[in-house]
Amino acid sequence: MFTSLVDALLLFTVTTPGLGLLAHKLNWKRLVETHATLGFIVALIFLTDIYREVSANGILVIVSDFPPNSPIGVCLEVDALSVFMAAVYVLIGFIVTVYSIQDLDGDTGVPGYFALLLGITAGMIGVVVAGDLFTLFLFWEIMCVCSYALVAFRKEHWAPVEAGFKYLIMSGVGSLTTLFAMTLLYGMTGTLNMALLSKALSGLVGGPWIYLALTLFIVGFGLQAGMVPFHTWLPDAHSAAPAPVSAILSGAMVMTGIYGLIRILFLLFTPFLGAWRMIMSVFDVLTMFTGNLMALLQDDVKRLLAFSTIANVGYILLGLATSSLLGLTGSLFQILNHAIVKVLLFLCTGAFHRQAKTRSLQELAGIKRRMPVTSTLFILGIIALAGIPPLNIFWSEWAILIASVEEGMLTFSIVMIANLVLSVAYCLRVIQTILLKEETSLSKKASEAPALILLPIFVLGALCIAIGVYPGPFRVVAEEAAQAALNIQAYVQAVLG
Repeated sequence: MFTSLVDALLLFTVTTPGLGLLAHKLNWKRLVETHATLGFIVALIFLTDIYREVSANGILVIVSDFPPNSPIGVCLEVDALSVFMAAVYVLIGFIVTVYSIQDLDGDTGVPGYFALLLGITAGMIGVVVAGDLFTLFLFWEIMCVCSYALVAFRKEHWAPVEAGFKYLIMSGVGSLTTLFAMTLLYGMTGTLNMALLSKALSGLVGGPWIYLALTLFIVGFGLQAGMVPFHTWLPDAHSAAPAPVSAILSGAMVMTGIYGLIRILFLLFTPFLGAWRMIMSVFDVLTMFTGNLMALLQDDVKRLLAFSTIANVGYILLGLATSSLLGLTGSLFQILNHAIVKVLLFLCTGAFHRQAKTRSLQELAGIKRRMPVTSTLFILGIIALAGIPPLNIFWSEWAILIASVEEGMLTFSIVMIANLVLSVAYCLRVIQTILLKEETSLSKKASEAPALILLPIFVLGALCIAIGVYPGPFRVVAEEAAQAALNIQAYVQAVLG
């Protein structure tokens, strides 16, 4: 119904709680965990098939009109951008699931956790394959509801509940803002199909309602992306959630807000390019500086990483603001690289907390001596986060910088360089503390994390090195996705042709 990929994830989502009950009755250990892992493997197989079909035949369109022949009928449209984003989500979901198998030992509600993990992935993929705003909003809400529950998963503690409630309120406001923008477009054009909207809006001149809709979309999607000043939910949610949940929030869900901005701005609001380029330029400066300056002040490692996520959103927004192929390629490449690095760092932080019972950077001083493998991989991720070559993030940040210079945005290039220097400063502080400082009473008690915890972390570390040393194939995939986002005529003709 929603493509084999989404259908499979939804099926595994709804069957997980029942399997959890069966496993409890029969005392079958790891049944739920195996089921969830299998779900992501099946999703990866279906994604490979979809990628081959899109590569061979171009844009894949699935239309289910309701009512018949209505412009508001449900439409799915899968292009290279959709496949690129879905690949990031499935990769992160699979790695987080493997990590969670042992990380959740001792927790209650494990079947619900894995059902939510599958559900949030299905929601995110549904957003990127949606060809109309109604379907997009439906999957957006599935994603958000699952994320609220995941943030507050460890409900026996007050901090996760408070963070989840705060996120619920702010994200709810963002969803309502986006919904209002959709109603404005429907009132002006009589359709919610994005291809038909693109065609209708291309003939409109600027007016107060169209600019209001543009502003509301930027606010709604920007809030989910952690764009300043709509970012206040993000540090609390990332720090209070379990480490694997923080990883999927930072590496995947936040980037769904970026996807919404890419799709809406380039597909629907191209005639108003000058207006939104300036808006995004202002937001990217605010977002970069806020994220990096606040990260400098943090002792809680997860809050530091959360503010770093905000800063990286700023870099990605700069690539969008260039509105060029190179800039958008850099932004999409940054989405992939940031996802790998940030999931690596959050999972390492989870391992530190599991073994040393603290997230305080000062209390983790010298832990390299007790947890050498985890610490080495963590330091690798920190070096990558700082944009040091030849690790992966360097190449995407370099592409964004070059694109901004080529588009005459020299001031914003200088701003980004200044922010990269700030990020190096707090990354060096983290490395110094973990590697060189004397052990504390807590770090002395730590021991190396179990093998099942280390396995996904090691895979992520290997990806950081592999993409950094050989970025070509990954950049080509990002460029194909960027071309799809910019090829508005092909997107529209796939539906109308």
